[in-house]
Amino acid sequence: MDIVENIEKVKPITSKYSVKGIVLAGLTGGAALAISIVAFPFISPAFRRVCLPYVPASNQQIFNVFHALEGRRGSLIDIGSGDGKIVIAAAKKGFQAYGIELNLWLVAYSRWMAWRNCPRFSTTFYRGDLWKLNFRPYENIVIFGVEEMMHELGKKFENELKDSHVVACRFPLPDKVPVRTIGGGIDTVWLYHYKVNRTETE
Repeated sequence: MDIVENIEKVKPITSKYSVKGIVLAGLTGGAALAISIVAFPFISPAFRRVCLPYVPASNQQIFNVFHALEGRRGSLIDIGSGDGKIVIAAAKKGFQAYGIELNLWLVAYSRWMAWRNCPRFSTTFYRGDLWKLNFRPYENIVIFGVEEMMHELGKKFENELKDSHVVACRFPLPDKVPVRTIGGGIDTVWLYHYKVNRTETE
């Protein structure tokens, strides 16, 4: 038996297995890429100078925030607005409500939730870096921060705010005495009033 006859007797391997393998590899790679694209905005804060992770606000925290702002009106911005709960609640209470968030998926989700839950009220969500935004135009500011950022954020408020109330959640601003402290434990909120002295503006 020569080589040619031997080759002819060998049953050829059908291509359906290789095609299935290619399709499976393509689907697996595509799924991995999609997961990476979706997950990256959530894990990228860990690589920043100050990590501000997404942690949803509890109902008690939201209640304490607006208890601290009782009687207040005007513009309100939530720094690191996450899923938009604070902004949506603020709009329903009559504030001109804004949120700034770096995670594009959370911004999209917040806009969808606002459209779904309070279409009659005005809400605005920005995708941006809180350190690059000037907070002077906002009369009320809410921040669910981390301890490492509060000192630097306090200095930013001192430099930019003219007459604003700030509600800090989870961690206080270390270099300023709060006007009020509401709640306890992880639900504690601290209310601060930043106001430029008249002599400083003259």
